[in-house]
Amino acid sequence: MSREAGASPAPPHEYAACEPVPPQAKSIGFGHMLAIWTGANANNGTWYVGGVVAGASFGGAALATLTANPLAYLVMALVGLIGFRTGVSTMALTRPALGLSGSMLPSLLNVVQLVGWNAVNTFIAAISVTYILHYWIGTPPFGSPGDTGPLLVGLGLMALLNMLSILYGHRSVKVMECLGTVAILALGLWETVLVLRDVPLAAIWRWSPPEGQLMPVGRAVDAMAAFSLGWVPVIADFTRYCRTRSAATLAPVLGANLGLFWFAFVGIICTIAAAVTTGVYDPNLSDPSSTAARLGLGALAFVIILLASVTTNAINIMGAGISMTNCLPRLRAMPALWITALLSVALSLVPLFLASFLESFILFLDGIGMLFGPLFGILLADYFLLRRPYLAAELTNPDGPYRYQRGVRRSAVLAWALAVGGFLAFKQIPAMTDGPGCIFPSLLLAALLHVLLSRPGRGVQPLGLKSE
Repeated sequence: MSREAGASPAPPHEYAACEPVPPQAKSIGFGHMLAIWTGANANNGTWYVGGVVAGASFGGAALATLTANPLAYLVMALVGLIGFRTGVSTMALTRPALGLSGSMLPSLLNVVQLVGWNAVNTFIAAISVTYILHYWIGTPPFGSPGDTGPLLVGLGLMALLNMLSILYGHRSVKVMECLGTVAILALGLWETVLVLRDVPLAAIWRWSPPEGQLMPVGRAVDAMAAFSLGWVPVIADFTRYCRTRSAATLAPVLGANLGLFWFAFVGIICTIAAAVTTGVYDPNLSDPSSTAARLGLGALAFVIILLASVTTNAINIMGAGISMTNCLPRLRAMPALWITALLSVALSLVPLFLASFLESFILFLDGIGMLFGPLFGILLADYFLLRRPYLAAELTNPDGPYRYQRGVRRSAVLAWALAVGGFLAFKQIPAMTDGPGCIFPSLLLAALLHVLLSRPGRGVQPLGLKSE
């Protein structure tokens, strides 16, 4: 029915996890997806993880960055393609692979990891607020006695901005990313020029970490892989809205790699340059706010860092909220976004009580790689190797082809559990931690196990039967 002349437009609709996006609602083109994923990675977290892997020296950090991230974004593109074809979210896509009930676990894990990322970015942005307040009214900046009050002000401001960033769901995200991408890329260029003006690139290339602080290359690969794989659980939440296949696959890969390469290398260079000039390597101070303070960039730099955090958090909140609707089908999408935004605010207070933010950050990355690497190995093997049809209309049907035995596809869950165990075993092998890392081998192991356990004659019945 057409809308009457003069009637107010219908309010924007955000589709829940298992609710297919119809063709007329596909509103994201190539340029917008490019901006979204460039902005998603041109952020404080990417800068910080670059500083963390600088412990592998410039050569090792560069090798890890240039190999792990393109591989992770290839996984992202393939999952994004499935989302584009089916019109549903990433966590809804785990229903055919794991079962209607089996998909609840990855959905809950995804809510936790995205809320966690939001808290990390919010805390880093609050650091910037302490410097802004220091310039404006003279309050103590981060790392100085009495900085708790300014940090709380920063966390409160970020909570408000996070709420505004998802006011209209994915439409708000499009606007936020377009605004933030240009500003944060300009800041990265600005800081890079200033650093290289004072510290030659040759000195950065020759630098080695102090004894006992060297990070094995495999650990750096895993840190980068986990960082980038952390985006895969939300990719279909956006590609389901894409108008073309290239917008759903090529655009996010180009944007994510562009943003990550730029800002990871800014983090690597700035952290090593600080170690060269001061003689002290401290990855805890590799965040952009601390770097901007050391370079004396002024309040404008901290405002841009704040904006970068908001653009990234918009994606995290969006993904966490949509994942929540996969666990609670009766929960509408927009209320779920508000709930996850509030949870993120509460979790962002946790770093105030941590002894070491860096150690918690690395542990967080390990958890992402251990759990989500194997999960997406199973999903990709299920869809592309076993060539199972993913029927959007059956994703919520308790009597449909994805019910399996009590809603759980046991062979897939077993493959996931075994691959997680494989990750933990690989961590004990020096040849893995010094070489390829543990995440991608565990992803491949999960895919192989899933294919083997799903073969006819292995106790798995064809699609559509009641049990496995």
